[in-house]
Amino acid sequence: MKTLTLAAGCFWCLEAVYSMTRGVESVVSGYTGGHTPQPDYYSVCSGTTGHAEAMQVTFDPEVIPEDVILGIFFTTHDPTSLNRQGNDVGTQYRSAMFYRDEQEKEYFAAQIEKWQELFSRPIVTTLEPLGEFFPAEPVHQQFYDNNPGNGYCTFIIDPKVAKARRQWAEWVA
Repeated sequence: MKTLTLAAGCFWCLEAVYSMTRGVESVVSGYTGGHTPQPDYYSVCSGTTGHAEAMQVTFDPEVIPEDVILGIFFTTHDPTSLNRQGNDVGTQYRSAMFYRDEQEKEYFAAQIEKWQELFSRPIVTTLEPLGEFFPAEPVHQQFYDNNPGNGYCTFIIDPKVAKARRQWAEWVA
C-alpha cells in the first residue's frame, strides 16, 4: 500500500471521488501544512493556522497506478486557481501536494509538468514537505456518503463525481 497526501480545496470533494475509486483502500480527511498544533475545522477555516484541508489516500499500486491517482487529483479540481476552489477562498483551500522525501517531491514536480499541458493557465499547486497530518473530526469523514441530501454535496460534489466517472470510468465506480 502507498499513501499520498493531497489538498484540492474542500476535502469533502476529493474524499468523495477517491472513496469510489478502485484500488483505494482508505481516504482520511484532515489538516496539514500549517503551524498550529492540533488544528480543528473552525480554526483551519479561519485561515490563520497555515493548514490546508487535505486528505490522505491509501491505495494499492498493484491495482491502480500512482499516476492515475494523481491524474484524478489534477482533473477533479482547478490546480490553476491560487488559494481558491469555487466559493472556498483562502490558503486553507490551496492546491498542494505534500511530499515525504526528495524522490516523491521530484515525482510530484514531474506530474505537475505533465498535467500542465491540459491547462492554459499555469498550475499553482504547491509542493510542500509533509509535516504532521491531523485527521479531521469524525463529522468530516465520509461526508459525502453520510450527507447525500446536503446542498454542498448536491451542487458542488455531485458534478465533480460525475466528471471523475466520465474521465476515469475504468477506475471510478
